[in-house]
Amino acid sequence: MTTAQRHSAAQLRQLALDAGRELEDASALEILRWAAETFGRRFCVTSSMEDAVVAHLASRVMPGVRVVFLDTGYHFPETIGTRDAVAAVMDVEVVTLTPRRSVAEQDAEHGPKLHDRDPDLCCAMRKVAPLEEGLREFDAWATGLRRDESPTRAGTPVVGWDERRGKVKVSPVARWTQQDVDSYVSEHGVLTNPLLSDGYASVGCAPCTRRVLEGEDARAGRWSGTGKSECGIHL
Repeated sequence: MTTAQRHSAAQLRQLALDAGRELEDASALEILRWAAETFGRRFCVTSSMEDAVVAHLASRVMPGVRVVFLDTGYHFPETIGTRDAVAAVMDVEVVTLTPRRSVAEQDAEHGPKLHDRDPDLCCAMRKVAPLEEGLREFDAWATGLRRDESPTRAGTPVVGWDERRGKVKVSPVARWTQQDVDSYVSEHGVLTNPLLSDGYASVGCAPCTRRVLEGEDARAGRWSGTGKSECGIHL
């Protein structure tokens, strides 16, 4: 792939706003192809390793695309296994980010089980901060956000402007439903986290994730009982 043109912050913002309008009805592959052609190696995919759908889509238009994964130190073994499988069998480069402090160091400074006492602070240190540091070399990043996942995600644009980080944020499957995801996984044999077949509709850190009940939205099992539904990355 040829080296993509470098853009100023103002140019990036305008690109995001224009693309958000122009690509609203485009397919996920068309959206990702635009991102790959516009940003080249300054574009990456982020993945929680709940599934590898967006990584798989991106690899079809940009073989070797970098897939950024946050290892918080609290993941289920199944999630780490999914990451390792993605790295082994897909045409992507998995980049694992870790927080500055280990879990033990965090416990020593803030006390054990910070996730129970102050989940916002725990997420800020173990998710938000390392992602912001890891994204510095990129102009654009892709997420797996979908509008049907929860009320907080209902307005997700397919391409938007990430004001906090000064980057273009691409959500190619924003218009997809869970059925669309399931169909794509089945058709292409895409790797998924085994926990999705064990009652977990959304997979995060083990201490803060439970199985969902019938009738609950996909993210109801995250930080259950706290009133929290987002880690802070997408706010």
